[in-house]
Amino acid sequence: MDFDKVIALLRRGWVLIIAGAALGVAGGSLLALLTPPTYEASSDVYVSVTGATNSSELAQGGNAAEQRVQSFANLATKERVLRPVIDRLGLDVPSSELARHVSAQTPIDSVIVTITVTDPSAERAASIANAIGASLAHVVTEELEEPTPNGASPFRLETVQPATAPGRPASPRLSVNVTGGFVVGLLVGLALAAMRAALDTRLDGRESVERAAGVSALGEIAFDRTVRDRPLIVHDDPRNPRSEAFRRIRTNLQFIQVDSKRRSFVITSSVPSEGKSTTAANLAVSLAENDLSVVLVDGDLRRPKVAELMGIEGSAGITDVLIGRMELVDAVQPWGKQGLAVLPAGQIPPNPTELVASAAMQAVLSDLEERYDIVLIDAPPLLPVADAAVLSHLSGGAILVAAVGRTTKKQLEIARSALQAAGTKAVGCVLTMVKSTAAAAYIHEYRYSALQERRAAPPRKRPRPGRPDLRNG
Repeated sequence: MDFDKVIALLRRGWVLIIAGAALGVAGGSLLALLTPPTYEASSDVYVSVTGATNSSELAQGGNAAEQRVQSFANLATKERVLRPVIDRLGLDVPSSELARHVSAQTPIDSVIVTITVTDPSAERAASIANAIGASLAHVVTEELEEPTPNGASPFRLETVQPATAPGRPASPRLSVNVTGGFVVGLLVGLALAAMRAALDTRLDGRESVERAAGVSALGEIAFDRTVRDRPLIVHDDPRNPRSEAFRRIRTNLQFIQVDSKRRSFVITSSVPSEGKSTTAANLAVSLAENDLSVVLVDGDLRRPKVAELMGIEGSAGITDVLIGRMELVDAVQPWGKQGLAVLPAGQIPPNPTELVASAAMQAVLSDLEERYDIVLIDAPPLLPVADAAVLSHLSGGAILVAAVGRTTKKQLEIARSALQAAGTKAVGCVLTMVKSTAAAAYIHEYRYSALQERRAAPPRKRPRPGRPDLRNG
């Protein structure tokens, strides 16, 4: 996983990560409060060999003590040592239960046995540790090890550091519990965020859209809750950042199929409600502002929206032209003060796919391409019906609109395959419903690149008066 993917994972899953860490801290704190405190007390017992009279015997005794000290440590948790302790202190527990709270260890190359006892009572923990040390010394020197000829045991066990009652409990430790809970909660949150990211196949940004669509992005349109109230943002609020985004798409459109004479494009999407009609309408207005003659055609003969978006009468339109009821020039309605015209869908026909695939539709599109610089066709989504794929084949290509965070990668890939099956392809894609932060970053990158290009490019001569050329727009 590269750095960008990690950042994307953290950005999308930060709620789960923070929630996991918070729950871990809360769980650790609660565990510390609910867990009864326990205390640890330790006693150190020194093991030595008796009867050494010179340095050689002393060295041999030291080696013998080192060899036997681990055995003595293991003996400290046995019933033979613990039973006298239980009887002496009057403990109401079996030796096996007491053994679970006792540990005896000896460091490497050492002759000291450290006996540690854990108990809910600090005083009792110290008493048990000291009693076990004394019992261990008695069992070893009086019962197990064979006495010397003079009646003394060859080993001597002496407590050199008696246990004392600890002032603070060994557990629970609030800082340790909180830290451990935080780490565990953080890891769980990260795991859940990674799992959600793996299962979530929705498009999450420019790179994923371009990869699924197989074409470069023409621009990104930020999500706006007021889009239903002001769908034609380019006309209603020209200084709005979303208006600037549509102008960037207009500028990038000039680089599409520069060698092709066909300047007609189908605006479509994978599924409904991705913003294709709004994109088509605003792009048409933006192109007309650039002194181009543009016609916006409502090619969605099932759920037409262009007439409503543009605020015009939509009872008559392209369906009337296709069946010969009306001439094309009479169905096209001028819009605004620039060179924009709109061709509504007209009455919804019972056979929209047949009309879209008819020779009459091909003739209408060819006629429009002769009359206007740019022809934009708002088509139905690609997945539910085949209308958009057919229209794309009759035009210069399709522009795919993809809603970030809503459309899945699989849906966009199927839409791309539908175009390929129809013998055409997408010429570009537009990202809609992009979060404002991502859209702002793209705006900054675009403006910086454009400024650098203007500084590096030589001054251009003004074009001669005549029909506007999209490549110079």
